[in-house]
Amino acid sequence: MTSTTPSRGRRRAPTKMERAAGKAAALQKPRVILALLLLLGLTSVMLLDGYLRSEIGNDARVRDGAAYDKVPQKILDGGPLLTFTGGTAKTRSVPKKTIVLTFDDGPTPTWTPQILKVLEDNGVEATFFMVGSMVSRYPSVVKDLVDQGNEVGIHTFTHVDLSYQGTGRLQRELKQTQLALAGAAGITTTLFRAPYSSEINAVDNYSWPVYKEIGNLGYTSVFVDTDSDDWKKPGVSKIVQWATPKNNKGAVVLMHDAGGDRSETVKALDTYIKKMKAKGYSFTTVSGAMAKLNRAANGAGRTGTAGSGQAVEAGVGQTGTGAGAGAGTDTGALGEQPGGTQSAPGSGSTNNATNKVNVEQSGQQKATGSTLYEGKALVYAVAVAEWVLPLLSWLLLVVGISVMGRFGMMLILARRHYRQRNRKRGKGGKFSWGPTVTGPVTVIVPAYNEKECIANTLHSLAQSTHPIEIIVVDDGSTDGTKEIAESLGLPNVRVIRQENAGKPAALNNGVRNASYDIVVMMDGDTVFEPDAVHQLVQPFADPGIGAVAGNAKVGNRNTIIGAWQHIEYVMGFNLDRRMYDLLRCMPTIPGAIGAFRRDAVLEVGGMSEDTLAEDTDITIAMHRAGWRVVYQEHAKAWTEAPSSLKQLWSQRYRWSYGTMQALWKHRKSLTDKGPSGRFGRIGMPLVVIFQIITPVLAPLIDVFTIYSMIFVDFWASLLAWLAVLVVQLVCAAYAFRLDREKYRYLAMLPLQQLAYRQMMYLVLIHSSVTALTGGRLRWQKLKRTGEVGTPAGVS
Repeated sequence: MTSTTPSRGRRRAPTKMERAAGKAAALQKPRVILALLLLLGLTSVMLLDGYLRSEIGNDARVRDGAAYDKVPQKILDGGPLLTFTGGTAKTRSVPKKTIVLTFDDGPTPTWTPQILKVLEDNGVEATFFMVGSMVSRYPSVVKDLVDQGNEVGIHTFTHVDLSYQGTGRLQRELKQTQLALAGAAGITTTLFRAPYSSEINAVDNYSWPVYKEIGNLGYTSVFVDTDSDDWKKPGVSKIVQWATPKNNKGAVVLMHDAGGDRSETVKALDTYIKKMKAKGYSFTTVSGAMAKLNRAANGAGRTGTAGSGQAVEAGVGQTGTGAGAGAGTDTGALGEQPGGTQSAPGSGSTNNATNKVNVEQSGQQKATGSTLYEGKALVYAVAVAEWVLPLLSWLLLVVGISVMGRFGMMLILARRHYRQRNRKRGKGGKFSWGPTVTGPVTVIVPAYNEKECIANTLHSLAQSTHPIEIIVVDDGSTDGTKEIAESLGLPNVRVIRQENAGKPAALNNGVRNASYDIVVMMDGDTVFEPDAVHQLVQPFADPGIGAVAGNAKVGNRNTIIGAWQHIEYVMGFNLDRRMYDLLRCMPTIPGAIGAFRRDAVLEVGGMSEDTLAEDTDITIAMHRAGWRVVYQEHAKAWTEAPSSLKQLWSQRYRWSYGTMQALWKHRKSLTDKGPSGRFGRIGMPLVVIFQIITPVLAPLIDVFTIYSMIFVDFWASLLAWLAVLVVQLVCAAYAFRLDREKYRYLAMLPLQQLAYRQMMYLVLIHSSVTALTGGRLRWQKLKRTGEVGTPAGVS
């Protein structure tokens, strides 16, 4: 054989196939990137949601009973408002007959609005120490709260005990909460309350350095004087009693607007406010109390009723320099908040709604610049996560039901199919298709560069127990396939040569040249058992049957990849075909072994080149033409499966994409009547659900399992995964039993679930992206080894 060498100095122009291949390769890269971006997006959403729910990075440790000898006694004996001015700690107490209502752990969409309603009805403002993760999840609640005139403070982002954390975690907790507040309400704050804190005399040697660091960053730490212990749900009267200060003292009162059922808190709050007002108490925020102290200390400022929300002039204080480029006063901590302005609690702040200086909110600043935009981005990202994760959870439920439903259907229908087709006695007697088919048939072998396999294929056909004519259609092979086929000297073998036009064209050529009414189609790498053709054609005794699917088996199964495909063929393909056969909606006749009535093939227009899955395409076309398609389990052929991951990806990518093409091509069967409508309304939905939607969404099971193992409960997640594996193992074992296969290959099933199955998911996702973006694939030739010999040699 000779080849033409291009002239020196001139580049040969690419052929049409080479140009198509280059274009296809150029189109695939963006789609792979898009698929990876989708996977990255899903992972990011899950991680963000897990972080918000304290499943990631959660530290549930709470310190108790630690020594406090390193804490200054004047601090332990001081008031609940701790500030640092120039690095010097100072505490202050709430003025007499003044109540500072504080609420921890919120916001929540259930209880916070109810508490706000009670406060508004009573003309009272309060300070809410908020968890940043909750702020980012319920931004509208925070905005309503601030617009109503209430004040907010930081309660960390994940409600973690900071005495166990380092400086980096501390600063992240503060910054992330500030960003959440900026995104939710357009503000930042200088107020802070540590989770699990109570009265200031509970500060210990571990938490004291934390408070110093926070104070040097410009924050005012707020403790409590009276704790309502509403979280214990002691009843309304107890909550009111425990929240009431003694001897007309002022107090910072602790309640909660999150953390469980807060109905008692809502009821007690209204009673408490009315009771304390009747005793002559006034209500204000932390900043309002600081302003009151400022006026008293400086002997200046206008007297006003704290808690009335009245706009007053900023309090006067001596400023100093604090850590973190913050400034402070002797009456309150100052800090440069991200994107905000420097301001001291009690010195007044601008209310966005009224543009007045509101003393009750003077611990807040308007967020600007990058802080505002980063905060909005955080809130939007959380909103996406809050929408996506529930959707994914429902999809996960759908996938779980679909997977288990498929297993159930396969087991029930496959057993019924097996018992029906292998019936030897009982009602109706021994199963029979009808009179034995003994007439000769034509076997069509399309071949393109099959030099490694063609001899084994033809030798296996020569041993057929059924009279056959063999037509080898050489599709422009360049490796001597035609010469090898002719040199074998086998009887009843014709070799037809054509220009390279693809497998469908080769099969159509064979059909046109067939001498008999029944044609058997196979691949050039497939080896038939001696009785395969005889078994395959017996269903044609029924004149309503137009096509028969045989039982394709993996011949090169003694490698890991081969064993994985062997399990898939037996469990997935053949068990599925039993189910589809009983439902009379077989979607695919395997290219490795299938038989057709020649007239039926010609009636539907032959093998179509419209899709890459010509076998699925013609099978559906047969249904639409009114022919019945069945599965013959006893007709066995051995095929050479891809031996490398690259080839496997290429083959399955073509299969899955071609199946989508075929389903779309025949979508009108959904509204057809008769056998076509039966396939459209039964077979097509089953294929879409079980072979496209479920596998595309199935990675959710693995992603959620891995996520749960790492961040939630490892052993519970592992047991759940093992339970699903056991179900799959039972189904696989039953499939192997029906096909009389050796069980030893099932030892590869766990590894198949960990590696092979993931690859098949990615292939299908890749195919789906290609289909949705309008891409097209070209036919891809697999490299053959010829290792599948005679059937007797397969173990």
